[in-house]
Amino acid sequence: MSATEWLLATQLQAPSKLVPADTAFVVLALVVLLPAVRSWRSPAAWRRVGVRGAVAAAAVLVVLAVCWFLTDVVDLFGVALSPVTQMWIAFAAAGLALAVTGIVQGGRWRRVVAAVLVPATLVVPALGVNVEFAKYPTLATVVQSNPWPAYDPDAAPLDAMPAAGEVRTVDIPGTRSHFDARPAVVWLPPAALVRHPRPLPVVIAFSGQPGAPGDLFTAGHLAEPLDAYARAHDGRAPIVVSVDQLSAPGRNTMCVDSRLGHVATYVTRDVPAWIAANLPATSDRRAWGLTGFSQGATCAMQFTTGHPSEFGAALAVSSELQPNDQGPQHSADQAFGGSVARWEAAAPIAQMHANGLDGHALWLTAGSADREFSANARKLGTAARQAGATVSIETAPGSGHDWNTVRWSFRQDVGPLADALFTADR
Repeated sequence: MSATEWLLATQLQAPSKLVPADTAFVVLALVVLLPAVRSWRSPAAWRRVGVRGAVAAAAVLVVLAVCWFLTDVVDLFGVALSPVTQMWIAFAAAGLALAVTGIVQGGRWRRVVAAVLVPATLVVPALGVNVEFAKYPTLATVVQSNPWPAYDPDAAPLDAMPAAGEVRTVDIPGTRSHFDARPAVVWLPPAALVRHPRPLPVVIAFSGQPGAPGDLFTAGHLAEPLDAYARAHDGRAPIVVSVDQLSAPGRNTMCVDSRLGHVATYVTRDVPAWIAANLPATSDRRAWGLTGFSQGATCAMQFTTGHPSEFGAALAVSSELQPNDQGPQHSADQAFGGSVARWEAAAPIAQMHANGLDGHALWLTAGSADREFSANARKLGTAARQAGATVSIETAPGSGHDWNTVRWSFRQDVGPLADALFTADR
């Protein structure tokens, strides 16, 4: 393994296994904060310590106030920042404040240490937030979100069934929608890779926002439970196609046809047409399902409830109650022609009331520490049962609105989702 390959494979989820980064960060901060040993009896030295401490404390209060304003008042991110994430942000603010005061007040050596503290305050809290959110397991996933080879529909089929499925990248054109989608990611089970494959169920998947189609495989590890299911079922498992419903990492299209793009037409017309033409997929749409995380889970619920004849089951991880971008009026202005009534009608619960969900199966999950989205799962589940669906509501222990919850949900529920789709295809 080359040095570059080792670096890209380096795990970011457990930085303390590589170097005691958090300990080094604390030591650097204390060196900048406290006076030199020879000055411990100097009142002037301790006054400087007081100034540094006051500046650091003020920085912490300011950033926590900003976090509160952006999440609780403006709702910029659509989710609340967890206490652990806010703690790391506060540490970063305190570290930068100490570094600035150390450079201004300190002598030569303290200024050197303060200068070293600056990158430490950026890297160590960032690693801490990453461990909490679990988005980037390795450096490779930071620099390359879609590392798989392109899907070749003309590739020769295999004579023997492989031990595991294959992940491929594919361009699915917006033939009817003209939606400018980024490349999708396809997982093909072993049974789809051999000669004359039997038709298989399909799952269309959506990542969160911000995000990209590959996130469900790099951060969500979706291939692992799929491969496990295939091993237990003679290589057969649903084909999974993770598609782009955003067109850009931070763009919330709310999964409807609007001036932001004709996403609904892309997902319900262009994507199924491409799958039917290129993959060994069943034509029975009761055996087609959906899954997604966060904004992607909301999309999965929207398409399940808005098109119940086209999708028979869904696994929604941390779904919103309805498509949302900074509140009702802003959401309406962005994607519903300014009509709050149209925005309300697009909510999954409203569509359940209008269309029903007889014979459908839903798995609704959220992190146990994610109170808002756990409540969403219960509300969606109650409405879905009333609409005729079979519903399972679960909470991932000890996690929040993060990829730990996604991985737990996939481990728990990909198998039951696949069972439901195969049952529907009989």
